[in-house]
Amino acid sequence: MGLLDAKEYDPRPKQRLLWLIGSVIVLVILLGIGWLLFRYQPEKNVVNRFFEAIEAKNFEQAYGIWNADPGWKQHPDRYDKYTLNQFLLDWGPSSDWGVITTHSIECATEPKKKAFKSPTGVIVVVKINNRADPHDDVSLWVEKDAKTIGFSPDKVLCQ
Repeated sequence: MGLLDAKEYDPRPKQRLLWLIGSVIVLVILLGIGWLLFRYQPEKNVVNRFFEAIEAKNFEQAYGIWNADPGWKQHPDRYDKYTLNQFLLDWGPSSDWGVITTHSIECATEPKKKAFKSPTGVIVVVKINNRADPHDDVSLWVEKDAKTIGFSPDKVLCQ
């Protein structure tokens, strides 16, 4: 076999490799964007269901969502630290927000990690009754595993 008998150069294998690498890069970018947009979606859904129950004046269902226990009536003694009566004072018609008719989830974030501890929950910020002042928004803590709701120890303002 001589020098002039060599196979003709075929660019297709190199083009396929470049297309494969480009496709993988685009897929990784899309997955990253999807993760950033939807990583707190389960916690947002819990808060949304909670406020939908409040707006429908179904306070017992909302209390069950708050505690992540729809059968809370069978064992109300488990919730003696935050009773239904206290819950009604915080979220009922006589609360600081009055009758809650609308809500919108402004943002969700994890608190800053302190001393390498991974946070167990997410802070979800909700605008209630379309109040204009962002300081009126409520910051709720949602546990990632149990999906219980509580008041956040940190007040978060959305950007």
